[in-house]
This record gives sequence, structure tokens and C-alpha cells, in this order.
Amino acid sequence: MRTLLATACLLLASSPAFAQATNAAAPGGGGFDAQTMLVQFGPLVLLFVLFWFMIIRPQQRRQREHQQAVSAVKRGDTIVMSSGMIGKVVRVEDAEVGVEIAQGVTVKVIKSMIADVRARGEPAAANDAKG
Repeated sequence: MRTLLATACLLLASSPAFAQATNAAAPGGGGFDAQTMLVQFGPLVLLFVLFWFMIIRPQQRRQREHQQAVSAVKRGDTIVMSSGMIGKVVRVEDAEVGVEIAQGVTVKVIKSMIADVRARGEPAAANDAKG
């Protein structure tokens, strides 16, 4: 993204229209007036605003929702791990969860490696023994 913006700035600065605008701005060829600067940098500002609303904000919102879902994981939830395995949460700790991936097979998984919370289980205390 930064590379695209830098490339756009470089292309804009090296264009013939930019050179003509600098020569027309002052008889001595010295500087810019406000209108010329607005015409030159307006499209770049508009492009950044478009990127912000189309790419950056939705990605931040998805990331925030994912963090909330992972922090709210409780015993009985069905999760998908980043490796693609699906399992049921049997134990929740601060940074890890115990996940049952098959009958009697439980593995510890770091919470940040949970890709998705598929189904919410019955409300239960996090570390109660099965009854």
C-alpha cells in the first residue's frame, strides 16, 4: 500500500503537467500558489481517503471482532484452528485453551491461533470437570 502511494507520488512529480504547473505558477519559476498545490495533491488526498474507507477501516473492524470472539471463548465452544482442525474447547486458561480434537484426544492451543469460533456451547464455568 505504501509502495503504491509512493509510486503515485513519484509519477505525479515527474509528469510533464507538474513541470508546466511549476513554470506557470510564478514568472521567475520560483514556487506554487495554493490553487496549484490543491490541484496537484487533491487526487492523492482523495486516493488516501478512498483507501481508508474501502480497505483500512473494514480490516480493522474484522480484526477487532476476531479479537473479541477469541477472548470470549468458553468451554463447549466449537472452534476452527489456524491449521484447519476443528475441535471443542474443554479448558480455558489465560493464553491457552484445551481443545478436544477427537474422542479422548485433547491438545493445548494458543488462543491467538484460533481462526474462528463456529458454534457457541452451553454456558458453563471455564474449568469445571465434566459431570
